Amino acid sequence: MVGSIEVHTQNGSVNNKSSCGGGGGMEERLDELRHLLGKAEGDVLRIVGVGAGAWGSVFAAMLQDSYGQFREKVQIRIWRRAGRTVDKATAEQLFEVINSREEVLRRLIRRCAYLKYVEARLGDRTLLADEILKDGFCLNMIHTPLCPLKVVTNLQEAVWDADIVVNGLPSTETREVFEEISLYWKERITVPIIISLSKGIEAALQPLPHIITPTQMINRATGIAMDNILYLGGPNIASEIYNKEYANARICGAEKWRKPLAKVLRQPHFIVWDNSDLVTHEVMGGLKNVYAIGAGMVAALTKESATSKSVYFAHCTSEMIFITHLLAEEPEKLAGPLLADTYVTLLKGRNAWYGQMLAKGELNLDMGDSISGKGMIQGVSAVGAFYELLSHSSLSMLHPEENKPVAPVELCPILKTLYRILITRELASQGILQALRDETLNDPRERIEIAQTHAFYRPSLLGQPS
Repeated sequence: MVGSIEVHTQNGSVNNKSSCGGGGGMEERLDELRHLLGKAEGDVLRIVGVGAGAWGSVFAAMLQDSYGQFREKVQIRIWRRAGRTVDKATAEQLFEVINSREEVLRRLIRRCAYLKYVEARLGDRTLLADEILKDGFCLNMIHTPLCPLKVVTNLQEAVWDADIVVNGLPSTETREVFEEISLYWKERITVPIIISLSKGIEAALQPLPHIITPTQMINRATGIAMDNILYLGGPNIASEIYNKEYANARICGAEKWRKPLAKVLRQPHFIVWDNSDLVTHEVMGGLKNVYAIGAGMVAALTKESATSKSVYFAHCTSEMIFITHLLAEEPEKLAGPLLADTYVTLLKGRNAWYGQMLAKGELNLDMGDSISGKGMIQGVSAVGAFYELLSHSSLSMLHPEENKPVAPVELCPILKTLYRILITRELASQGILQALRDETLNDPRERIEIAQTHAFYRPSLLGQPS
């Protein structure tokens, strides 16, 4: 007799799948990965997400939807800090979401979890972010219910025996958390695999100006070799991926791990390619966030003028192309992925939203760059990092028209303006329009020609030998 198991799908409904045939090719991919990791029969593969922002939560939920049925082979959990409360306004929105989705409502009633949301709606109870995540609600994305997740609030318990750790933290928190994790790994015999989803950078100016990416932070904090650390990113919006909108991503790193991981992560609606160029793709993921903030400002200040937004897009893409010529020996290979990621971020990303809210006066810089309901706005710190790097005197180059040495940032007026708005606060948001209307501003085409016809490549910016 063939047994059946109850499987919770992404929307909370229940399917009965044959325990012999429900997984098909997915189980084979999982077995291949288990074999590579040396997992014996009965030894569960432990995957844990660290950080429960929108993308980190969706990533864990996608794994749970796909592989949670193979309970004897894999365990999927997610860690988030305990104690974060859900304010009453969010609790009210959450209650509306629950009651508008019959399958979610039935799931909560079946799990005896509905009453607490009623009490929170009435103001009789305060919900916690970790308890609603167990029911499938990410605090940064409450309008997209996920499947129920196994949530851990003790970091040591979450990671000490994990085989695969998924970094869903902002870049600004990655180093601190992984330094703590390294304390729990001192006695480890096996070496874990780490997949970083984080898009952001830091700048270091000594001994030479260079970029520090989240994977490099993890490497330095834990001592885990870069061969065991990968980056996954692409032009996507977390909620749309979970709702099965077609999307793609790249997993970058050592071939031994990236190819089997790409197989495991690939789904009909989520195509995962693999690439060896880890750090450059990671940096590009941070670069587009810089210009997304400015795009949001332009959209708000011009009442969504298509003409004004296209002018901004021309200038910001020319600056990004210029910067990629500094960072990459073959920058043309990055043009497609970078522009695609920039495009989707400008359309619907949190950094563009943040720029809009600043320009409308609904947010201000004193509120910080961690915004309730949105999470960390990583473009703010990235503006500071790229400006610091590209303004350093050691990177000076000969200006092709003025025939004098200048720092690269002098050829990036949009970046300079964003720095003066967001970091030094010399300018109001309207300064971004003044920068676009500056009569001395070069044709974007000329900036691209300068990049393509001059030897600007600086391998030291990515910590590589010159």
